[in-house]
Amino acid sequence: MARIHLYVAAACAVVLALAAPALAGDPDMLQDVCVADYASPVKLNGFPCKANISADDFFFDGLRKPGNTSNAAGSLVTAANVEKFPGVNTLGVSIARIDYAPGGQNPPHTHPRATEIIFVLEGTLEVGFITTANKLFTKTVTKGDVFVFPRGLVHFQQNRGYGPAAVVAAFNSQLQGTQQIAVTLFGATPPVPTDILAKAFRIGDGEVKHIKANFAPK
Repeated sequence: MARIHLYVAAACAVVLALAAPALAGDPDMLQDVCVADYASPVKLNGFPCKANISADDFFFDGLRKPGNTSNAAGSLVTAANVEKFPGVNTLGVSIARIDYAPGGQNPPHTHPRATEIIFVLEGTLEVGFITTANKLFTKTVTKGDVFVFPRGLVHFQQNRGYGPAAVVAAFNSQLQGTQQIAVTLFGATPPVPTDILAKAFRIGDGEVKHIKANFAPK
């Protein structure tokens, strides 16, 4: 009986070891393709499959042109994830183009469901991420360079050049999710209580209210 228990325990350990890689990204697909059906009333973890598909479902031309960076951050992320590109449904990948005006910034943020890797198309950027031990890893990257941001860690990019900059970013998720730190804390709906933020950032209530005003939902 003890030997049987040992075999069962060993089998369970093997199953868990084999399953572990699947926990690192999106679930594995169960068929060749599953183009997202945006019109379906069915709600599940992802999108249901569309019945009639074509080559156009696997094509996206939204990254051809630079994005409009005339905003407060001086940057724009143009995503090609499952919300705009139905052919990537269940494939566990997506891509984006990020454009930066001179001095523009992709503010500190996280992707809870994906690791991100960028390829610099043009310009000079300071990029970096912060570990859970509060250690900053930062690097200046230029055209042709590649940098990777581990899944779930706070990271950023800032244009340090005198002209525009752009990168292509790839993710190991069809919908990586993005939480901008400042917007998440100071622009939430309903708002995070002022006294909680004041205590967390060790500032006064008035300063918190001033910051919240800058991130109030449009």
